Amino acid sequence: MTNDRKTTLTTASGAPVADDNNSISAGARGPLTFDNYRLMEKLAHFNRERIPERVVHARGNGAYGTFTLTKDLSDLTIANFLQGEGKQAEVFVRFSTVGGGQDSSDYARDPRGFAVKFYTEEGNFDLVGNNTPVFFLRDPSKFPDFVHSQKKNPRTNLPDPAAVFEYWANHPQSLHQSTILMSDRGIPLSLRHMNGYGSHTLSFWNAAGERVWVKFHLKTDQGVKTLTGDEASKMSAHGAQEDLVTAIDAGDFPSWTVKIQVMTEAEAKTYRYNPFDLTKVWPHADFPLVEIGKMELNRNVTNYFAETEQSAFSPSNLVLGLGASPDKMLQARLLAYPDAQRYRVGVNHQQLPVNAPRCPVNHYQRDGAMAGMVHCPVTGQAANQGSGANFYPNDRAAEGAPVPNPSVAEPLMPLEEDAWVGHHESQDEDNFTQAGELFRIMSDDQKNQLAGNIAGGLSQASASAQERMLAQYAAADPDYAARVKTALDALKA
Repeated sequence: MTNDRKTTLTTASGAPVADDNNSISAGARGPLTFDNYRLMEKLAHFNRERIPERVVHARGNGAYGTFTLTKDLSDLTIANFLQGEGKQAEVFVRFSTVGGGQDSSDYARDPRGFAVKFYTEEGNFDLVGNNTPVFFLRDPSKFPDFVHSQKKNPRTNLPDPAAVFEYWANHPQSLHQSTILMSDRGIPLSLRHMNGYGSHTLSFWNAAGERVWVKFHLKTDQGVKTLTGDEASKMSAHGAQEDLVTAIDAGDFPSWTVKIQVMTEAEAKTYRYNPFDLTKVWPHADFPLVEIGKMELNRNVTNYFAETEQSAFSPSNLVLGLGASPDKMLQARLLAYPDAQRYRVGVNHQQLPVNAPRCPVNHYQRDGAMAGMVHCPVTGQAANQGSGANFYPNDRAAEGAPVPNPSVAEPLMPLEEDAWVGHHESQDEDNFTQAGELFRIMSDDQKNQLAGNIAGGLSQASASAQERMLAQYAAADPDYAARVKTALDALKA
């Protein structure tokens, strides 16, 4: 061999390749032969290069960065990465559109996923949120129906505004989020110019076992900037991806100020809104934002598929001192998200470098696809957990076999007294007050943009859906309904 072995092209098994331009054939014009193992390997791998795209959040962009704690939170939580001012943790952030597939535009009117993976010394914490503080639903049983209604028409494979509004007309709990979506904030100018929200209520607990409820907010330091529908239609479909990569490559690192809201367990029991309702915000006047840190993105991925596409987030990725809540949507996502990743990427997706914790991992899970990978890039733990015991309990603790640690148990979570198990209807809860409050703080121009954006899609819905949506807008604020009605009438004229 004349070439340096380090630069010689090889097969996947490491054998050197002599010719990668021509297949082996019986003569220059003859058929191919069965010993074309290099050709077969290339074609077989090519046939399998794609993994199933995400059902939602399919189109995404990712980057690495750092989270720096600016306020010690040891009084609220024992979470290691929130202890001591100045503490830093590496992060990977994935932004995404929600409803569209890989073929959708970066500038669709759509919520934006805003998922942050904190690589902490005690495991990965995933803050899996959006660029809005609320969502369309408070009960997860409606999530598949909601997503189906927002996707393309099953017959035409075209966007279906009539189905969108038909769903919203039947689910007033969506009014708050749909008001945000159809407002001027429905299309961000770039990923750098939008806020992020954990949206769900999470919990902290401290060394004394005291729990508080928290919400995370990430406020863009670049300022919120948005586009109108007409402006968005003139943008490149890949504009948001290009903007993020270009800015980071140029050293113009985007950053966000990280804040939390805190509610005690006692306050939660008597607060006027259900604090675990994902369609509601906690008003800042009651629960002020507390600044706790800064997040900066400063490194692009080196391979989009390996890192951004195979990155796997789940709200079940929690760390000591930071837990879940009775939020029903969150409870369902604790199961649904990791299950989706096992299906999409594989049962051992957490062994991939972008998903792997930066700390020792000890468990009794074994085998499955890709189980031969080294689990922890920091400690270099043996592939597939080595030759140790693969069951628990066992008699090998002295040899280093992992055992549970009772001292890290989360404080018991309170339940309602005399609670009855059953289907608890929530359709008639207050679906309108916060949507109306949001409408009233908009400028006159913002209100007109909102009405116009709604009318464009609502005009394609049935008369019944239009009537029910106008009733919802009126319940939020009479002027809200009046403006939408005026916009609808203008389209019919």
